Order: sequence, then structure tokens, then C-alpha cells
Amino acid sequence: MSAVNRAADAAPEVLRVSMAAQATVKLGPFSRRGKSRVAVVAADHDFQPTGTVTPVGLLLPALDELFLYAVTSRVTSDCLVDRLAQWWAAVRERFAHVTTLVLNLDNGPENHRHRTQFVARLVQFATDTGLTVRLAYSPPYHSKDHPVERCWGILEQHWNGALLDALDTVQRYAATMTWKGQHPVVAVVTTCVGRLGYPFVPSTALTRRAAAVHSGSAPPACADPQCHLHSRGASQC
Repeated sequence: MSAVNRAADAAPEVLRVSMAAQATVKLGPFSRRGKSRVAVVAADHDFQPTGTVTPVGLLLPALDELFLYAVTSRVTSDCLVDRLAQWWAAVRERFAHVTTLVLNLDNGPENHRHRTQFVARLVQFATDTGLTVRLAYSPPYHSKDHPVERCWGILEQHWNGALLDALDTVQRYAATMTWKGQHPVVAVVTTCVGRLGYPFVPSTALTRRAAAVHSGSAPPACADPQCHLHSRGASQC
């Protein structure tokens, strides 16, 4: 994976994106066992939360730019690809010269290479945008190859002394953290259903044969951890 990352960073027409979701945060007056400069009164038990937020991050390692999405619904395969599409819609004019995205991913349950719904949605994204999308998976516990994972420690240190009792508070703290001297771009996502016009069915699970129809080639559950999703919608390993 390191060789893939170096080649991507050296090619002007390739943009590398490190994408991952953080652990879900409960909203409420709960102690996070951090330290604060002001007195903070927190509940000594985890009572019923008023809501939950899951941070989803996209980091551009070559530019040290971080994009954070505070997702209040469940983070699914569809939600992750919707965030990728939302990000690309916001930045595509800046990167008009880019023809290929290299996605650094972990092997999480919603984005691993055997997740047919995730691959099918990425094929649709590649077809819609005309991009070639290359998936590069990091081995477990190898955050040096998946740099967005390092951002979560910075975010946790930044807000662990605060009471994250409202969505606005989460958004404010996320926006004031810094990564390599820069503040992230933060957006709140209150629903992942049909946000960008993509078809969405809750708990969708494609069969391998159906995934092959989407990709126009063999099913994506291949032995090679790196796959290419080309703009014509074909999945090649």
C-alpha cells in the first residue's frame, strides 16, 4: 500500500483520499474523562443520550486538507459513498485535472472489498463522475498507511474535556480543531437517504451475481486487496 500511495502522490492526475468513520459519539451531559480550563459538571452515569453523531472524515494527505461530516444517522455503505460524492461535488472544480481517485480505506464492515453494496455504489459514482477509482486497503493497525485515522486522536484530544450535549457543540468543536495547522471543513448530515439523488434501499445487500451485473465483470470479492473501478463502470482486479 505504501508503494501505491507514493505513486498516487507523485502523479498530477491522481488524487489520494483517506476516508474512514470514527466511533459514534453520544450526545448528552456525559463525562469524557478529559480536562477543561473551566469548571464542567457532567453526569456520573451514561443515561439515555439525546442523539448520536458519527464523524466521517476525508483527508487529502498531499494537501493536509481535512473534511469532516457529522452524521446523525447510521453510517452504511450508501452513506459513505454519499459523503464521497458530496465532497467531490464541492471540490471538483478545483481538481478538474484529476482523472483518478485513490481511496485509502480500512477493512471496516461497511467499506471492505467484499461488501457488494459498497462496490456497486462506487461503480455508480465512477460512472457518474467519469473518474477512475482505485481502492487501496490498509492492513489492520497500520494507521501510517491510512492517515485519516491519525486525525481522530487530534479530534478526541480537542473535545474530550467538553460536554458534547448538542449537535451544534459537536460541529463547533470539530470546526476548531487543527490538522497540520489547518481547520477542517465541517458539515452536518442529518440523513443519508437519497441526499444526492442516488437510489437507496435500507439494509440493501446485493448478491455476487447482482454485483457482477453492476460492475460489468467479475464479482468484486477477489483475492487482490486493490481494485480499479473505472469510469465506464467495470470493476477490474
